[in-house]
Amino acid sequence: MEAISIVGFTAAVFTTISFLPQVIKIIKTKHTKDLSLGMYAFFVTGVLLWFVYGFLIYDIPVIIANGITLLLSTVILIYIIKYSNHQPAE
Repeated sequence: MEAISIVGFTAAVFTTISFLPQVIKIIKTKHTKDLSLGMYAFFVTGVLLWFVYGFLIYDIPVIIANGITLLLSTVILIYIIKYSNHQPAE
């Protein structure tokens, strides 16, 4: 694997898994009050488009990284919508 590919793969891994701690925290606490619905709506839309783009150009790293990111960020978006009026006591 070339150095440039290693850099790209490493960047994809880090940016993709960066959502995992937030997903775990939201699932455990169901607390989403401080998260922006608009930001996540736009973000999920953008990642969905990157995912589709990956299929259109048949780029497996783009498909995998954005597929996982799409899944994790969609979970966050669903929890934001689901718990927007219900915030547990702190």
